[in-house]
Amino acid sequence: MLAQHTIQTPSHTSGVGLHSGQRVALTLRPAAPHSGIVFHRTDLPQPVSIRARHDAVVDTRLASTLGAGAVRVHTVEHLLSACAGLGVDNLNVDLTAEELPILDGSAASFVYLLQSAGLQAQAAPRRFIQIEQPVHVAEGHGAQGKWARLEPYQGFALDFEIDFAHPAVHASGRQVSFDLGQGRYVRDIARARTFGFTRDVETMRANGLALGGGLDNAIVLDEVKVLNAEGLRYADEFAKHKVLDAIGDLYLAGLPVLGRYRAYRSGHGLNHRLLQALFAQPQAYRVVTFDHEQHAPQGFAALQPAW
Repeated sequence: MLAQHTIQTPSHTSGVGLHSGQRVALTLRPAAPHSGIVFHRTDLPQPVSIRARHDAVVDTRLASTLGAGAVRVHTVEHLLSACAGLGVDNLNVDLTAEELPILDGSAASFVYLLQSAGLQAQAAPRRFIQIEQPVHVAEGHGAQGKWARLEPYQGFALDFEIDFAHPAVHASGRQVSFDLGQGRYVRDIARARTFGFTRDVETMRANGLALGGGLDNAIVLDEVKVLNAEGLRYADEFAKHKVLDAIGDLYLAGLPVLGRYRAYRSGHGLNHRLLQALFAQPQAYRVVTFDHEQHAPQGFAALQPAW
Protein backbone atom coordinates (compact mmCIF):
# COMPACT_ATOMS: atom_id res chain seq x y z
CA MET A 1 0.00 0.00 0.00
CA LEU A 2 0.97 3.65 -0.30
CA ALA A 3 1.71 4.42 3.36
CA GLN A 4 1.57 7.47 5.58
CA HIS A 5 4.85 8.96 6.81
CA THR A 6 6.17 10.76 9.87
CA ILE A 7 9.74 11.51 10.97
CA GLN A 8 12.06 9.08 12.74
CA THR A 9 13.60 11.35 15.41
CA PRO A 10 12.99 14.83 16.83
CA SER A 11 14.54 17.85 15.12
CA HIS A 12 15.07 21.34 16.57
CA THR A 13 15.71 24.90 15.48
CA SER A 14 15.07 28.46 16.64
CA GLY A 15 14.67 31.89 15.11
CA VAL A 16 12.36 34.88 14.94
CA GLY A 17 8.82 35.23 13.65
CA LEU A 18 8.54 37.19 10.42
CA HIS A 19 5.61 39.31 11.59
CA SER A 20 5.85 39.16 15.40
CA GLY A 21 9.63 39.56 15.63
CA GLN A 22 9.52 37.22 18.65
CA ARG A 23 12.21 34.64 19.38
CA VAL A 24 10.83 31.12 19.11
CA ALA A 25 12.15 27.59 19.54
CA LEU A 26 10.66 24.90 17.33
CA THR A 27 10.80 21.14 17.80
CA LEU A 28 9.51 18.63 15.26
CA ARG A 29 8.50 15.25 16.70
CA PRO A 30 7.11 12.01 15.25
CA ALA A 31 3.33 11.59 15.35
CA ALA A 32 1.03 8.57 15.18
CA PRO A 33 -0.85 7.59 12.00
CA HIS A 34 -3.92 9.71 11.20
CA SER A 35 -2.67 12.50 13.53
CA GLY A 36 -2.03 15.03 10.76
CA ILE A 37 0.20 18.04 11.39
CA VAL A 38 -0.43 19.31 14.93
CA PHE A 39 0.98 22.51 16.43
CA HIS A 40 1.54 22.62 20.21
CA ARG A 41 1.96 25.94 22.05
CA THR A 42 4.24 24.65 24.81
CA ASP A 43 4.94 28.16 26.18
CA LEU A 44 1.48 28.48 27.73
CA PRO A 45 0.61 27.54 31.34
CA GLN A 46 -1.75 24.98 29.83
CA PRO A 47 -0.32 23.85 26.47
CA VAL A 48 -2.76 24.13 23.58
CA SER A 49 -2.76 21.91 20.48
CA ILE A 50 -4.13 22.98 17.08
CA ARG A 51 -4.37 20.65 14.11
CA ALA A 52 -3.45 22.12 10.74
CA ARG A 53 -6.84 22.21 9.03
CA HIS A 54 -8.82 24.71 7.01
CA ASP A 55 -11.46 24.99 9.73
CA ALA A 56 -8.80 26.18 12.21
CA VAL A 57 -7.74 29.14 10.03
CA VAL A 58 -8.60 32.44 11.76
CA ASP A 59 -6.52 35.00 9.82
CA THR A 60 -4.98 35.22 6.35
CA ARG A 61 -3.32 38.65 6.42
CA LEU A 62 0.06 38.06 4.70
CA ALA A 63 0.21 34.55 6.24
CA SER A 64 -1.99 31.64 7.26
CA THR A 65 -2.83 31.74 10.97
CA LEU A 66 -4.47 28.95 12.98
CA GLY A 67 -6.42 29.49 16.17
CA ALA A 68 -8.17 27.76 19.03
CA GLY A 69 -10.02 30.17 21.29
CA ALA A 70 -7.63 33.04 21.99
CA VAL A 71 -4.51 30.99 21.11
CA ARG A 72 -2.82 31.60 17.77
CA VAL A 73 -0.15 29.96 15.61
CA HIS A 74 0.98 32.29 12.83
CA THR A 75 2.75 31.72 9.49
CA VAL A 76 2.32 27.97 9.15
CA GLU A 77 2.44 27.79 5.34
CA HIS A 78 6.19 27.32 4.78
CA LEU A 79 6.46 24.31 7.11
CA LEU A 80 3.25 22.85 5.68
CA SER A 81 4.65 23.32 2.18
CA ALA A 82 7.77 21.36 3.15
CA CYS A 83 5.61 18.60 4.64
CA ALA A 84 3.55 18.39 1.45
CA GLY A 85 6.66 18.43 -0.73
CA LEU A 86 8.30 15.57 1.18
CA GLY A 87 5.13 13.55 1.79
CA VAL A 88 5.04 13.97 5.59
CA ASP A 89 1.51 13.18 6.81
CA ASN A 90 1.86 13.17 10.59
CA LEU A 91 3.98 15.53 12.67
CA ASN A 92 4.01 17.18 16.09
CA VAL A 93 5.30 20.77 16.05
CA ASP A 94 6.21 22.29 19.44
CA LEU A 95 6.48 26.08 19.62
CA THR A 96 7.56 28.43 22.41
CA ALA A 97 5.84 31.49 20.88
CA GLU A 98 2.86 32.28 18.67
CA GLU A 99 4.66 32.34 15.30
CA LEU A 100 6.87 29.83 13.53
CA PRO A 101 10.43 31.03 12.85
CA ILE A 102 10.84 32.50 9.38
CA LEU A 103 14.42 31.15 9.10
CA ASP A 104 15.61 32.10 5.57
CA GLY A 105 12.14 33.04 4.30
CA SER A 106 11.61 29.88 2.26
CA ALA A 107 10.73 26.24 2.97
CA ALA A 108 14.31 25.02 2.50
CA SER A 109 15.26 25.10 6.19
CA PHE A 110 12.14 23.12 7.10
CA VAL A 111 13.00 20.59 4.37
CA TYR A 112 16.45 20.25 5.93
CA LEU A 113 14.99 19.70 9.40
CA LEU A 114 12.58 17.04 8.15
CA GLN A 115 15.22 15.25 6.11
CA SER A 116 17.71 15.39 8.98
CA ALA A 117 15.11 13.72 11.20
CA GLY A 118 14.58 11.00 8.59
CA LEU A 119 11.25 9.92 7.15
CA GLN A 120 9.48 6.85 8.52
CA ALA A 121 6.76 4.86 6.74
CA GLN A 122 3.81 3.95 8.96
CA ALA A 123 1.42 1.00 9.02
CA ALA A 124 -1.54 3.00 7.68
CA PRO A 125 -2.63 3.88 4.15
CA ARG A 126 -2.03 7.40 2.95
CA ARG A 127 -5.34 9.15 2.32
CA PHE A 128 -5.87 11.79 -0.37
CA ILE A 129 -8.59 14.26 -1.23
CA GLN A 130 -9.24 13.58 -4.90
CA ILE A 131 -10.93 16.42 -6.78
CA GLU A 132 -13.95 15.11 -8.71
CA GLN A 133 -15.49 18.37 -9.94
CA PRO A 134 -14.06 21.87 -10.53
CA VAL A 135 -14.28 24.36 -7.67
CA HIS A 136 -13.70 28.07 -8.35
CA VAL A 137 -13.52 31.22 -6.23
CA ALA A 138 -12.91 34.78 -7.40
CA GLU A 139 -12.54 38.29 -6.04
CA GLY A 140 -12.76 41.62 -7.86
CA HIS A 141 -13.12 42.27 -11.58
CA GLY A 142 -11.00 43.11 -14.59
CA ALA A 143 -7.33 43.95 -14.10
CA GLN A 144 -7.79 44.00 -10.31
CA GLY A 145 -9.51 40.64 -10.21
CA LYS A 146 -8.02 37.50 -8.73
CA TRP A 147 -9.14 33.88 -8.72
CA ALA A 148 -8.22 30.34 -7.71
CA ARG A 149 -9.53 27.00 -8.94
CA LEU A 150 -9.22 23.26 -8.29
CA GLU A 151 -9.82 20.78 -11.10
CA PRO A 152 -9.65 16.97 -11.44
CA TYR A 153 -6.13 15.70 -12.17
CA GLN A 154 -4.26 12.45 -11.52
CA GLY A 155 -1.60 13.96 -9.31
CA PHE A 156 -1.00 17.41 -7.82
CA ALA A 157 -0.09 20.22 -10.19
CA LEU A 158 -0.14 24.00 -9.82
CA ASP A 159 -0.33 26.81 -12.38
CA PHE A 160 0.17 30.25 -10.85
CA GLU A 161 0.42 33.70 -12.41
CA ILE A 162 1.39 36.83 -10.47
CA ASP A 163 0.97 40.48 -11.40
CA PHE A 164 2.84 43.10 -9.37
CA ALA A 165 3.39 46.63 -10.66
CA HIS A 166 7.15 46.56 -10.14
CA PRO A 167 9.93 46.50 -12.76
CA ALA A 168 11.95 43.74 -11.04
CA VAL A 169 8.89 41.49 -10.81
CA HIS A 170 7.92 42.23 -14.42
CA ALA A 171 11.45 41.31 -15.52
CA SER A 172 11.15 37.92 -13.83
CA GLY A 173 8.95 35.00 -14.82
CA ARG A 174 5.40 35.81 -13.76
CA GLN A 175 3.90 32.38 -14.46
CA VAL A 176 4.96 29.04 -12.99
CA SER A 177 3.66 25.53 -13.68
CA PHE A 178 4.76 22.81 -11.28
CA ASP A 179 3.86 19.14 -10.86
CA LEU A 180 4.66 17.66 -7.45
CA GLY A 181 4.80 14.14 -8.88
CA GLN A 182 7.86 15.01 -10.94
CA GLY A 183 9.92 14.97 -7.75
CA ARG A 184 11.52 18.40 -8.06
CA TYR A 185 9.97 20.26 -5.09
CA VAL A 186 13.24 20.58 -3.17
CA ARG A 187 15.21 21.72 -6.21
CA ASP A 188 12.68 23.94 -7.94
CA ILE A 189 10.31 25.35 -5.28
CA ALA A 190 11.53 24.97 -1.68
CA ARG A 191 14.25 27.69 -1.84
CA ALA A 192 11.94 30.46 -3.09
CA ARG A 193 11.79 33.22 -0.45
CA THR A 194 8.98 35.47 0.65
CA PHE A 195 9.24 39.01 -0.66
CA GLY A 196 8.17 42.52 0.29
CA PHE A 197 8.42 46.14 -0.78
CA THR A 198 10.11 48.93 1.19
CA ARG A 199 7.13 51.20 0.40
CA ASP A 200 4.89 48.88 2.45
CA VAL A 201 7.14 48.34 5.47
CA GLU A 202 5.99 51.34 7.54
CA THR A 203 2.31 50.47 7.08
CA MET A 204 2.85 46.79 7.87
CA ARG A 205 4.85 47.50 11.01
CA ALA A 206 2.23 49.98 12.19
CA ASN A 207 -0.21 47.07 11.97
CA GLY A 208 2.08 44.69 13.87
CA LEU A 209 3.35 42.90 10.77
CA ALA A 210 6.83 42.29 9.31
CA LEU A 211 8.48 43.13 12.65
CA GLY A 212 11.05 40.36 12.14
CA GLY A 213 11.60 40.81 8.41
CA GLY A 214 14.88 41.78 6.79
CA LEU A 215 17.35 41.03 4.00
CA ASP A 216 18.38 37.76 5.65
CA ASN A 217 14.89 36.25 5.50
CA ALA A 218 13.09 37.91 2.59
CA ILE A 219 13.58 39.40 -0.84
CA VAL A 220 13.27 43.15 -0.34
CA LEU A 221 12.52 45.51 -3.22
CA ASP A 222 12.69 49.30 -3.41
CA GLU A 223 10.89 51.18 -6.19
CA VAL A 224 13.02 49.72 -8.99
CA LYS A 225 15.21 46.79 -7.90
CA VAL A 226 15.96 43.90 -5.57
CA LEU A 227 18.03 45.10 -2.60
CA ASN A 228 19.49 41.72 -1.59
CA ALA A 229 23.16 41.65 -2.54
CA GLU A 230 22.98 38.03 -3.73
CA GLY A 231 20.00 38.69 -6.00
CA LEU A 232 17.41 36.03 -6.76
CA ARG A 233 17.78 32.29 -6.21
CA TYR A 234 15.54 31.54 -9.20
CA ALA A 235 14.85 33.78 -12.19
CA ASP A 236 11.15 33.41 -11.35
CA GLU A 237 11.53 33.34 -7.55
CA PHE A 238 8.56 35.67 -6.92
CA ALA A 239 6.09 33.40 -8.71
CA LYS A 240 7.70 30.28 -7.25
CA HIS A 241 7.24 31.57 -3.73
CA LYS A 242 3.53 32.02 -4.42
CA VAL A 243 3.46 28.38 -5.56
CA LEU A 244 5.32 27.39 -2.36
CA ASP A 245 2.70 29.24 -0.29
CA ALA A 246 -0.18 27.66 -2.21
CA ILE A 247 1.20 24.17 -1.60
CA GLY A 248 1.29 24.92 2.14
CA ASP A 249 -2.14 26.57 2.17
CA LEU A 250 -3.74 23.63 0.34
CA TYR A 251 -2.19 21.18 2.83
CA LEU A 252 -4.65 22.74 5.28
CA ALA A 253 -7.20 20.48 3.60
CA GLY A 254 -5.96 18.05 6.26
CA LEU A 255 -4.92 15.50 3.64
CA PRO A 256 -2.85 15.86 0.45
CA VAL A 257 -4.89 17.00 -2.55
CA LEU A 258 -5.01 15.16 -5.86
CA GLY A 259 -6.00 17.77 -8.39
CA ARG A 260 -4.81 20.71 -10.46
CA TYR A 261 -4.69 24.13 -8.81
CA ARG A 262 -4.87 27.14 -11.11
CA ALA A 263 -4.63 30.69 -9.82
CA TYR A 264 -4.19 34.29 -10.85
CA ARG A 265 -3.04 36.79 -8.19
CA SER A 266 -4.26 34.51 -5.42
CA GLY A 267 -3.00 34.62 -1.84
CA HIS A 268 -3.63 33.08 1.56
CA GLY A 269 -7.14 34.51 1.84
CA LEU A 270 -8.35 33.26 -1.52
CA ASN A 271 -6.63 29.89 -1.04
CA HIS A 272 -8.54 29.53 2.22
CA ARG A 273 -11.80 30.44 0.51
CA LEU A 274 -11.07 27.80 -2.13
CA LEU A 275 -10.81 25.09 0.53
CA GLN A 276 -13.99 26.35 2.18
CA ALA A 277 -15.78 26.15 -1.17
CA LEU A 278 -14.41 22.64 -1.77
CA PHE A 279 -15.65 21.24 1.53
CA ALA A 280 -19.02 22.96 1.10
CA GLN A 281 -19.53 20.75 -1.99
CA PRO A 282 -19.22 17.08 -0.93
CA GLN A 283 -19.83 15.96 -4.51
CA ALA A 284 -16.69 17.82 -5.64
CA TYR A 285 -14.25 15.44 -3.93
CA ARG A 286 -13.75 12.02 -2.40
CA VAL A 287 -11.17 10.51 -0.06
CA VAL A 288 -9.07 7.79 -1.69
CA THR A 289 -6.25 5.42 -0.76
CA PHE A 290 -4.01 3.19 -2.90
CA ASP A 291 -3.64 -0.48 -2.00
CA HIS A 292 -0.66 -0.76 -4.34
CA GLU A 293 1.96 1.92 -4.88
CA GLN A 294 1.87 1.40 -8.64
CA HIS A 295 -1.77 2.50 -8.66
CA ALA A 296 -0.90 5.91 -7.18
CA PRO A 297 -0.25 8.92 -9.43
CA GLN A 298 3.25 9.02 -10.87
CA GLY A 299 5.86 10.15 -8.36
CA PHE A 300 3.73 9.84 -5.24
CA ALA A 301 5.16 6.50 -4.14
CA ALA A 302 8.52 8.15 -3.47
CA LEU A 303 8.50 11.93 -3.09
CA GLN A 304 12.11 13.08 -3.12
CA PRO A 305 14.15 11.77 -0.20
CA ALA A 306 17.20 14.03 -0.58
CA TRP A 307 18.56 17.29 -1.96
